Amino acid sequence: MSAQTPLPPLRSAARIAVLRALNLGDLLCAVPALRALRAAAPSARITLIGLPWARAFVDRFGLLVDAFVEYPFGEALPAPGSAEMEAFLAPLRARRFDLALQMHGDGSRSNAIVGALGARMHGGFHPPDTPAPGPWYLPWQDDESEIRRWLRLAEHLGAGRHSEALEFPLRDNDREAAAALLSARGVRGPYLCVHPGARLRSRRWPLTRFAAVAGALRADGWPLVLTGCAGEAELTAGLADALRPPPWAPPDPPVVDLAGCTDLGTLAALIDGAAGLVCNDTGVSHIAAALATPSLVVSCGSDVRRWAPGDRTRHRVLAAHPPCRPCAFDDCPHGHVCALEIGSVHALAGVRRLLEELQIRAA
Repeated sequence: MSAQTPLPPLRSAARIAVLRALNLGDLLCAVPALRALRAAAPSARITLIGLPWARAFVDRFGLLVDAFVEYPFGEALPAPGSAEMEAFLAPLRARRFDLALQMHGDGSRSNAIVGALGARMHGGFHPPDTPAPGPWYLPWQDDESEIRRWLRLAEHLGAGRHSEALEFPLRDNDREAAAALLSARGVRGPYLCVHPGARLRSRRWPLTRFAAVAGALRADGWPLVLTGCAGEAELTAGLADALRPPPWAPPDPPVVDLAGCTDLGTLAALIDGAAGLVCNDTGVSHIAAALATPSLVVSCGSDVRRWAPGDRTRHRVLAAHPPCRPCAFDDCPHGHVCALEIGSVHALAGVRRLLEELQIRAA
């Protein structure tokens, strides 16, 4: 290394801040990079600056992250200099971070926040049409896998090459809680999880199509476990109603609605115990990837190149690609073409083919 080239930051960083104030799937896709940071700087104190929900993430991934600071602005990125941002930044500057990392996007707005943390060194990504804010920034590439992107940054910082494998630590109480829920509702033996929700409405495949696929899978002999957060209970209730058998039909195999009944760990344990998962492109798809639970993901609106699971043997992604994709609209202004072009017949065939190829059968 020449005298003009600075030493990689991870060699001398004792206090590291990571800004990633995003949602579940985003943080799970950053786990390989966090693992690489920890391996390269095993004694460093790593602080995640994240959304309020991420306190549970830090609790679960305590081997990778030591501390948590709540980012109070939701999806907003106020400019440094505003009174609200300065009130947030002042106590963070007092921590005297050695290295602050922008792991929040292309940096067009978030680099200013990371730079204002006052760290001795800072790095991340920058828009390719703007100058790098320093030697530890890389140009953003839209078509890059989200997992590989942050690993590339970690390597640039001195971490070396590391695995892209996701992980999700499960605890005994997670499995016990999941088993109790299933037992209380009469689910015995292999089952499939169906997760019809997603944070953005534009990311949701139509409920009628989920119902068509789920109904056929139930007819194949599969018990179905419907999952979702409390805010998705209306969705899962509608799906459960659509799957309710008529009075003259046998009640088995069961369909149970567990939306709002699980915390993050219990939800993950349900997915871990499932024979497979059918879902939208949302956080649970990354939990399934981390736990090697076979999944069929209907991807609406998002960038498949960034978010698709790396293992295409156990995980299949269905997507249509109209010219308006990718998008970040909550409600699609273009007729939701990316969702409507994916038919339930195609999705059902995909699930059955996946289970057949992996030799997974209903009881």
